[in-house]
Amino acid sequence: MTATIDLEKRGHIAVLTINNPPANTWTVDSLSQLAQIVGELNDDREIYSLVITGQGEKFFSAGADLKTFADGDKARAAQMALAFGEAFAALTNFRGVSIAAINGYAMGGGLECAMSCDIRIAEERAQMALPEATVGLLPCGGGTQNLPWLVGEGWAKRMILFGERVSAERAEAIGLVEEVVPKGQSLERAIALAESACRQSPSSISYCKSLVMSARETRSQFDGWRMERELFVKLFDTKDQAEGVNAFLEKRSPEWKNR
Repeated sequence: MTATIDLEKRGHIAVLTINNPPANTWTVDSLSQLAQIVGELNDDREIYSLVITGQGEKFFSAGADLKTFADGDKARAAQMALAFGEAFAALTNFRGVSIAAINGYAMGGGLECAMSCDIRIAEERAQMALPEATVGLLPCGGGTQNLPWLVGEGWAKRMILFGERVSAERAEAIGLVEEVVPKGQSLERAIALAESACRQSPSSISYCKSLVMSARETRSQFDGWRMERELFVKLFDTKDQAEGVNAFLEKRSPEWKNR
């Protein structure tokens, strides 16, 4: 396997860099590597947050290399679709906070990767699109499901059915990204946000994230309220619950155990 995902740990934060120049395209190997890394980070109790960005100054990720599909091989297409699904499902289900630092173009599977994160920070020069239908394909890494949830059906259709590309400014206006920063500052800002998340109880964050994500499911609001109450009580099985409350009462910073 060619290493195309660089991993750096900065305290409680894991920084992943998509490193496949010139456009940081995805391959079956790099997608499998992403899923594997996220799985290992889930088992690392010292990691509370994850930031993912692209190598270089131009691309976050341009998605899949279209040469992969040029010969019409259906088996290869199925393999690639499965790899996209498994990688981005793993990223979505990371137990901590995940932040995409969009340092440039995020196209196709690149944007799908960013949408699999909890928060997206884009540099002002960034461009985003899901142009698959333009070349006879369709988004297969969660794009048709995540984009409408984030921006609404209308803008999702404009981007998917019309192949419309959006600037960072437009992306912020429609809710695709949460913040736009100057050139070269997306990673710094993402790490600052991750550090803020690390001051929260990692046990609480994990439960809160699962509750927020569950709001996408088709069920009654009463079920959501029930789940909140159940997980609130379940937190009392963790060391972090007692540590958080007592640290506040004792006027000191908490020392989280992520347990």
